[in-house]
Amino acid sequence: MPCLLYDEESGMKNMLMEKVDYKIDETPGGVWRRFVYPNGQYFAEYRSRKTILGMPLVHYTRGKCPETGRRIVARGFIAVGRMAVGVIALGHVSAGIIAFGQASLGLLLSVAQAGAGFMALGQLALGIHLGIGQLASGATAIGQFAVGKYILAQIGFGEHMWTADIADPAAVDHFRELWARIASHLPFTGR
Repeated sequence: MPCLLYDEESGMKNMLMEKVDYKIDETPGGVWRRFVYPNGQYFAEYRSRKTILGMPLVHYTRGKCPETGRRIVARGFIAVGRMAVGVIALGHVSAGIIAFGQASLGLLLSVAQAGAGFMALGQLALGIHLGIGQLASGATAIGQFAVGKYILAQIGFGEHMWTADIADPAAVDHFRELWARIASHLPFTGR
């Protein structure tokens, strides 16, 4: 489909056909590239000068790139954007060793509305080792509805369950021991 030079619906020129005049700010830490569309929409991107394993230490993106009309995926050791991929990734959709977002995949930890990883925390938490959420899965799963080996839930399916109707002694011992380990690291528990 050909690119239009004028969009009749919005009454604006198509920016994809024009040279983009970014505001560039060079800082000691990195470079900011910014653009404000005629309608007020904002695009920004930051890349740190410092790199780790060839990735920028920090890569931040916001808005749609005026050159492509698409969002840029933030890719860095620390990646922040609508879509982010990094060792630590924060975004609506994110993937990394540690990932935060609405939908995230974290190799070690995922904290998301819908997340999956070795450990997952969210409304839908699909964990391998630990899942904590409204709907949770994992070897240890805690939630309103949970599936796994050790279950603490209102409704659960698993080998050892502690639910509203079942108090398997192995599950009770597992969760009491888990709480004792967590509590020993909390300053307000008196231990």
